[in-house]
Amino acid sequence: MTAPEADDRALAAAALAGQQSAYGELMRRHRDAVWRLARSQVGDADEALDIVQETFVSAFAALSRYDGARPFRVWIARIAINKCRDWARRRTVRRFFTFAKPIDDALDLADPGASPEAALHSSYELSRIHARIAALPATLREVLLLRTIETMGQAETAEVLGITEKAVETRLYRARAKLVELLRD
Repeated sequence: MTAPEADDRALAAAALAGQQSAYGELMRRHRDAVWRLARSQVGDADEALDIVQETFVSAFAALSRYDGARPFRVWIARIAINKCRDWARRRTVRRFFTFAKPIDDALDLADPGASPEAALHSSYELSRIHARIAALPATLREVLLLRTIETMGQAETAEVLGITEKAVETRLYRARAKLVELLRD
């Protein structure tokens, strides 16, 4: 067990004992990774912030069920993935009833600090990549994001998603191949 993992275990125990600052430190350590994961899943920075808040509120409520033998990073990532799935289900229902435009339409906005040409190209490429990643099936997208964006190991990714390490390897290979194929079009 690495020092940060041991520290996380001690912080979780202190938070369970009523020390608020300990949970605050856990949040500080893991909020950026949770935000990146949520942002990659939902495609919207503001929605990702909401998911981060929901993730840490849920984690605090379930802290007594945290198994200190497992890395806190894996445990919190699993909660975040579940919150992203909940968000996707709610989004589907909202879209059905309101016929709202997809969130991906907002990615076409240009960066005001860049030149018009550079902003157009950057915005186009970014929205194209986000759209292609979003087009991947959830099982492939989740593995791709955890392994490449969050740089989780194969074992950690398997634990977060509740699948075998071999399934992670297979899904990552398929996700990369599918993404290359989608980006060629």
